[in-house]
Amino acid sequence: MTDRIATGWVVLDIEGTLSATDQVLVTLYDYARPRLGPWIDEHPDDPAVVEAVAQVRELSGVEGGTDELVAVLHGWMDADRKATPLKALQGLIWQEGYARGDLVAEFFPDVVPALRRWHDEGVKLAVFSSGSVAGQVAFFRHTTDGDLTPLFEHHFDTSNAGPKREASSYLKIASVLDADPGDITFWSDVPAELHAAAEAGWRTVGVARPGEPQEHADFGPHRRVDSL
Repeated sequence: MTDRIATGWVVLDIEGTLSATDQVLVTLYDYARPRLGPWIDEHPDDPAVVEAVAQVRELSGVEGGTDELVAVLHGWMDADRKATPLKALQGLIWQEGYARGDLVAEFFPDVVPALRRWHDEGVKLAVFSSGSVAGQVAFFRHTTDGDLTPLFEHHFDTSNAGPKREASSYLKIASVLDADPGDITFWSDVPAELHAAAEAGWRTVGVARPGEPQEHADFGPHRRVDSL
């Protein structure tokens, strides 16, 4: 356990911070990949799907049918591009996968005790992830430690907050939380995200997990830890 930081809010990244990167890039991506096309075809009147498809067309310039759209989405997945419409569709698919019991979220061993400790101490918790809010909620509701959603006050993604590497997104979140930026601490394994949060006046902690892609990243001025 790391030294405690006096803060009113803790905002957390997920991938590489709370759970292993492979859980997202392998387990969740592999689950969503073959289901993207069928999901689009089977939910033609779902407003969220209609909006996501329109955004894919706008961002890619593709005017063809589902196969062409899926090719774009798969390309974005291969590049790990944090495209909002991709994350929205993945989140819907994952939401159903968790509800069906096909998927169960797992965390690093230190995570759930830290979340519960913060919550018990009166620290308010929120999430800021590139994954959609729907996907986040499903993730925390169906875990190996049970339903963790009651621990969190807010969920933010690139749709309701903005890009994770832009200071404006963190200013927007602070406004929604009705909190002074200096009373918010952001935990992430991505230095560029921490830079943006710090620019917005937030406190920051870089999480360098052993064996994770960012283990040896240069966190510069940000405090560096290997667990919560």
